[in-house]
Amino acid sequence: MDKRAAPVCRAGSPVRRIGTRTAPDARYIAISPTIWSFPMRRLIALALCSTLLCLHPARAQDSAPAVAEINAVVQAFQAAIVAKDQAGLEALFLPTDNSWLVVASEARVRSDRPRVRPSSYRDFARFIGTTKSKVEERFYNVRVFSNGSIGTVYFDFDFVEDDKVTNRGSESWHLVKTEQGWKISSMVFSLG
Repeated sequence: MDKRAAPVCRAGSPVRRIGTRTAPDARYIAISPTIWSFPMRRLIALALCSTLLCLHPARAQDSAPAVAEINAVVQAFQAAIVAKDQAGLEALFLPTDNSWLVVASEARVRSDRPRVRPSSYRDFARFIGTTKSKVEERFYNVRVFSNGSIGTVYFDFDFVEDDKVTNRGSESWHLVKTEQGWKISSMVFSLG
């Protein structure tokens, strides 16, 4: 046995030292049974839980330049709605292979319509470009994530026509980085 290794007495019996050795040369370390008492166990459990709560789940690091570029797409989307710029809106989307879904909330489900309905960005852009109403979409709690190749935007929104909120819900976009910059490849939003 290595002379530096000290056996541990776990039984709770008092430590007996052989001879007249001083504390630095002691061969035994006693762990008192009182350390495992209920208050001490609770304190240890609390310390472990606090440590675990401070840990963040592992995920890929966001690309700061990509997040900034995607935020510019979000702002361009809002500006195109206010300007009623149909072509500008259409330019923000991947021209093919994209999806657009409308999901009715519990309050807006109707028996004559499916809860999840497909639509298209072209229909929305056409509506924005031809409406006589003043339109705006206000975004709240915007969250953007990106690794530099793909991105996700999630936010709450109010759709406003003639200064009246006509729809309120949540919206999610997926974006892809193309040779022409960031394009929206899919959009899902709640109705109501």
